Amino acid sequence: MTTRGFASLGLFNPKDHLNVGGALRAAACYEAALVAVQGDRYRKSSTDTMSAWRHIPTIHTDDLISSIPLGAVPVAVEFIKTARPLTNYVHPESAFYIFGPEDGSISKRVLEQCRDVVYVPTSQCMNLAATVNVVLYDRLMKRGGA
Repeated sequence: MTTRGFASLGLFNPKDHLNVGGALRAAACYEAALVAVQGDRYRKSSTDTMSAWRHIPTIHTDDLISSIPLGAVPVAVEFIKTARPLTNYVHPESAFYIFGPEDGSISKRVLEQCRDVVYVPTSQCMNLAATVNVVLYDRLMKRGGA
């Protein structure tokens, strides 16, 4: 089965470089096309055991919205009232998933640019790396699996 499209990630002001490393590792595992990081709280981390930044374009930016790849649908992953549960979400063919920080939220300006807002239904909030893994796994399974 040939699948079309791609997944790319935007990390909005991530809190902890260890979780960014885990998110990069997830990006490598699920073959994400790009990781863009907005904010100044990031540095290389030992949790990126695959050195994903060497294999996946990883950029720092002052504006995640300007980093959305051509043809990608911006999708915010955020715990807000208007978000749809991931369990019944249909992923776009090409997506730019934007994840917020553990100690805050995605800015209103960025949220307004997203076509969709989804959340992972859990009883507690998850860390960044875990959320990236769940979203990318959900995408993989709903698109026919590996």
